[in-house]
Amino acid sequence: MRTAPSPGSTPAVVEEARPQVAPLPCEEGAAVLHDQALGLLAHLHRRFESRRRELLAVRRERQAAIDAGETPDFLPGTTALRAAPWRIAPVPADLLDRRVEITGPVDRKMMINALNSQARAFMADFEDSCAPTWENIVRGQVNLRDAVDRSIRYTDPGTGRDYRLAERPATLLVRPRGWHLPEKHVRIDGEPVSAALFDFAVFLANNHRELARRGTGPYFYLPKLESHLEARLWNEVFVAAQEWLGMKRGTIKATVLIETILAAFEMDEILYELREHSAGLNCGRWDYIFSFIKKFRNRPGFVLPDRGSLTMDRDFLAAYVNLLIRTCHRRGAHAMGGMAAQIPIRGDEQANAAAMARVKADKMREAHAGHDGTWIAHPGLAAVALEAFAAVMSGPNQIDRLREDVHVGSADLLRVPEGPITDAGLRHNIRVGVQYLEAWLGGQGCVPLYHLMEDAATAEISRAQLWQWLRHGARTEDGAVIDAERFDRALREELDVIAGEVGTQRFETGHFDTAARLFGQMIRKNDFDEFLTLPAYDYLP
Repeated sequence: MRTAPSPGSTPAVVEEARPQVAPLPCEEGAAVLHDQALGLLAHLHRRFESRRRELLAVRRERQAAIDAGETPDFLPGTTALRAAPWRIAPVPADLLDRRVEITGPVDRKMMINALNSQARAFMADFEDSCAPTWENIVRGQVNLRDAVDRSIRYTDPGTGRDYRLAERPATLLVRPRGWHLPEKHVRIDGEPVSAALFDFAVFLANNHRELARRGTGPYFYLPKLESHLEARLWNEVFVAAQEWLGMKRGTIKATVLIETILAAFEMDEILYELREHSAGLNCGRWDYIFSFIKKFRNRPGFVLPDRGSLTMDRDFLAAYVNLLIRTCHRRGAHAMGGMAAQIPIRGDEQANAAAMARVKADKMREAHAGHDGTWIAHPGLAAVALEAFAAVMSGPNQIDRLREDVHVGSADLLRVPEGPITDAGLRHNIRVGVQYLEAWLGGQGCVPLYHLMEDAATAEISRAQLWQWLRHGARTEDGAVIDAERFDRALREELDVIAGEVGTQRFETGHFDTAARLFGQMIRKNDFDEFLTLPAYDYLP
């Protein structure tokens, strides 16, 4: 049995416990996948892997119950907990002001630009905006280590421009991958490790001392949770990791993305499970829409209209926003707003002004609703978002705004918005889904498409809508049914459109054939793939 190392020590990994690691894609990888990082990973894997698998089985059981007609509701067994006046532990000083957070992959240049932006915080993402090639994952950990110790630099090979950190960069947060994802390049006792545990353990082992020396800490975003029991597992992981590394309990802070419909019914419980490690909740809007479709995929009464009409001021989405803010502020926690997917439009001043106006209106809505901060995907949006929150908030947050006017019931969280399904919406979903998957297969996890930054979450909406519409024989506003023949025809036609947009050479040398085949298979299948990244992961190096 391993014993926890004393603070500041670097324990050796006994030979029989050593994880099997694939050949490293870069020389710097050995400096982050060292004995302490692998030792912590092995410790967490052996202690928590069986519980992770049990919770994934619970997800499948809950899906079967919903398919059979069960309707989600608030948990009757935790009524007393929801009524009690508890609060989370205070957050550190550098997490008090989070009015604008920028997110992006763990790419070196993007990371420097994000940390140097006007945003108060940067979430380095191993999940939705990162295609998890082994090279991306290992280099991402190297980049994070260099960002934490402020040595990170990048020289653009094309322009020769040198990038380095400003004197006071944004506060760093890290999003590990979700509980459902494996990391196939590392095996322990013959099993692939959890991608979530890999991302978390390697970052923490490499950076906890330097973060403490600089007066900050290891801060995380936790994705895709579906219950408070999954939050409890994360809390147990945090406690175990801090003990193993000799860290003070409660040093780790985590913000949970409420981006599944089932988690929306357990916000209080999720905050309670993580209360000594909590930094609040976030409205993960795109994954939330995807989850709504996915969980009710076999229920014809939950068919949603075009993706573009699903704005956050409507029906189940508005209820979710208001409930999250009320829940967080009652518990002394930050209530973070969702992603603005727009990006600056160069070369078209009028279109760019319209896009920025949409961003500002969205951020004003969030600030007026009571959010304490928001997300952007591009540094060029930071000033717009900051201006919107400054117009409403006089301090670093508005946690003292309790929103006692909010009363959200289970029916409110399940109310389906009305709206048309259009042929244009059908075709847009196909173009976005195929092009995103093509980029993902090529190692790029976030892609600018049609003036929006698309990531796995937004692409999942496109995929899930197409599957749902096909499954239930939905009709477009002209009365034509969406069936397999129509989808196949539209897919062929939209591939021609894509080829014209990207150019013949790019189309022929890219991964478009594989992406179109995989995407088409996922849409036509009788059984819905839980995540598009799971079958596609087999194609990544």
